[in-house]
Amino acid sequence: MAETPRTLRLSLKTRLLLAAHSFGIRAASRSDHTVNRSVLNIFDPKAAASAKPINGVSSFDDTIDPTRNLWFRLYAPTSTTTTDALPVIIFFHGGGFAFMAANSKSFDLLCRRLAREINAVVISINYRLAPEYKYPCQYEDGFDALNYIDDMTFENFPANLDLGRCFIAGDSAGGNVAHHVVLKACEHTFSNIKIKGLIAMQPFFGGEERTESEIKLVGVPLISLEGTDWMWKAFLPEGSDRNHSVVNVFGPNAVDISGVKFPATLLFVGGFDPLQDWQKRYHEGLKESGKEVHLVEYPNAFRGFYCLPESPEFSLLIGEVKSFVQKQSSLT
Repeated sequence: MAETPRTLRLSLKTRLLLAAHSFGIRAASRSDHTVNRSVLNIFDPKAAASAKPINGVSSFDDTIDPTRNLWFRLYAPTSTTTTDALPVIIFFHGGGFAFMAANSKSFDLLCRRLAREINAVVISINYRLAPEYKYPCQYEDGFDALNYIDDMTFENFPANLDLGRCFIAGDSAGGNVAHHVVLKACEHTFSNIKIKGLIAMQPFFGGEERTESEIKLVGVPLISLEGTDWMWKAFLPEGSDRNHSVVNVFGPNAVDISGVKFPATLLFVGGFDPLQDWQKRYHEGLKESGKEVHLVEYPNAFRGFYCLPESPEFSLLIGEVKSFVQKQSSLT
């Protein structure tokens, strides 16, 4: 008997939000693989930092390098005592390497929730965007941000921040950036940072092959093959294809990481995400390389569900991240 196709059920409010976001991305994406930033800004509302706590979390911005608009927003829970040492989550936002920012409202909401629910300091990195800045700019910005944070010299640095319990996280393209930043960090000795884990939320990987999930999941929210092809073209160096080692990380041009001391990874996959097959290959690739990886699948989750609190999987993800942070933090 043939399997009955599953139907993605979303509220009218959620459908409208997703439709508006998708329309904005399409409208801003030019056929020559450049971005109309003026149009994009209409559909990407920003949130200001707030020293006054919002829902138990205060935030402030700090500039790393103004010449490349490299900065971060730090979120600190205010419900904890100042003597409690807090783990650190360094977060890279998604957006196909070309869209969104650390102060986009959806990511501001997500990072605030992570800080409050996990009782951690969250540092959200704003990196350069494609196509104005192609590979490897995003990875360079991410690694430079780690070195800047490692110095612990910036203003308003929380005294109870514990860089010895540091987690690198990211969603979508940010999950890709997080992987490659961690890979580079494994070859570097920091003064204070000790990376305890990688948290990858529907990371953006791919390849020249069309996978089953890419072919079958047409018309789902936020993502299409046409859109992902555009993003890779905008991001990669001229002449590269999707089997580039930073796209197809365990593909024909893969870098062998079996000898790298890579941290434990928490990987989230959604059943209505066309890129899920690539994420599952990432899971298998980590395992075959001898790395610890924990796969969490939500069959009814669409791409970017973690930015919508009304999504049933939103709270589940927060709980999984909290457990992972607590477990990995306790290990010596």
